[in-house]
Amino acid sequence: MKSVAAIGIILAAVTFVIVVLICVFFYLHVSFVASDRVATPRPKLNIPFLKYFANSLDSHSNFTQLAQKYGRSCKEHDVITLDGFVLKLFHVPGDSRRPVLLMHGFLDSADTFIIRGGDSLVTSLAKAGYDVWAGNFRGNKYSRRHIKLDPDKDTSFWDFSFHEFGIYDLPAVIDFVLLNTGQKSLQAITHSVGGTSFLVMGSERPQYNEKIKTHIALAPLCHMSNIEPPLSMILVAEPFFSVLLAVFGKKEAFGSHSQTASFIGKFCSIGLIGKPICLEGGIFRLTGRDDEEVKSDFLPVIFGHYPAGTSMSNVNHLVQLYLKGKFTQYHDGVFRNLISFIPFFQSEYGLSKVTMKTAIFVASNDKVSTLKDGELLRKDLPNVVDYRVMGRTQFNHIDFVWGENMKEYLFPQIFEVLEKY
Repeated sequence: MKSVAAIGIILAAVTFVIVVLICVFFYLHVSFVASDRVATPRPKLNIPFLKYFANSLDSHSNFTQLAQKYGRSCKEHDVITLDGFVLKLFHVPGDSRRPVLLMHGFLDSADTFIIRGGDSLVTSLAKAGYDVWAGNFRGNKYSRRHIKLDPDKDTSFWDFSFHEFGIYDLPAVIDFVLLNTGQKSLQAITHSVGGTSFLVMGSERPQYNEKIKTHIALAPLCHMSNIEPPLSMILVAEPFFSVLLAVFGKKEAFGSHSQTASFIGKFCSIGLIGKPICLEGGIFRLTGRDDEEVKSDFLPVIFGHYPAGTSMSNVNHLVQLYLKGKFTQYHDGVFRNLISFIPFFQSEYGLSKVTMKTAIFVASNDKVSTLKDGELLRKDLPNVVDYRVMGRTQFNHIDFVWGENMKEYLFPQIFEVLEKY
């Protein structure tokens, strides 16, 4: 009888645990509002296990699933560039008279603007009534397609850098948004290399300057001449490793489907390992330390979406910016790269042609887009309408997109610029 009673107690306990887990799952994962309504804000989870469980679910969700989970409808579009790349563009509908385009940074995707869920930039803009469009540059996990080329077989697919982002990807996406909204111009918010690409577009396709009401550049990369160790050391050593990879025909960098990205995602999501190695020893060392805004329980979400992939040429182009100390076009190959250090052969982008209204946001603890480099860009651009240094001294490069409390520190300032211009 005692054994029967014991078995009954065990079964009851197991049943209870299963029921609790199911309830938690539906509470955290299932969208509970109609797609066109604003969701009732959910209370923040302060229980470590539940927060980790919620983050684990979000780490496996794509942009559309995250939008729906947090009470927003989302449409997906394929935009084809002049050179045949197929780019994924996400649309969270709002007032079509107020389109806002979001473009991600290095090795990133549109996910970066929504992985904070109800506290993300996408949901905040949508709640304010903006018509939100989130794009993806060629080569990342959403835009790894071409009308003719196979990224797994045709190495020429990967012959691009942020130069092509600016002269092909952005014009195609901007024209698509304006065509579908009936507007003559839009507002744009970019992070890191997303801002770099807008500078390229403004310089090389100057007719698009008038199609941008305001470009809000969060931690834009341009001169890159004041980067400090350890990132500067990595940039100096990168050309050597790039040559080795080229010998083996490796032209894709950190593709989301690759074994490298898979290993990083699994390794860095382990709490005991992820915090000291990936967060403190990796992310914070390279971008600036901010323990309050990016915590270890958010690592599964970060590495569930990042890195999203790009080309080695894109990596090399950024390295060349640092090594040359100038905002120049990309020179591929060892010989062309060597002679490009001779001033006569350097092809600098004409920043004086970037006449779109630009608001630059920088941070004192950003080790990637430094304050000194931000000041250089401010002096070079002819139409900087706003220049802001974030108030928090710990604010770093990734806080702009991954920070936990950006609704308090950053978004009010973004809305101020959007409403002013």
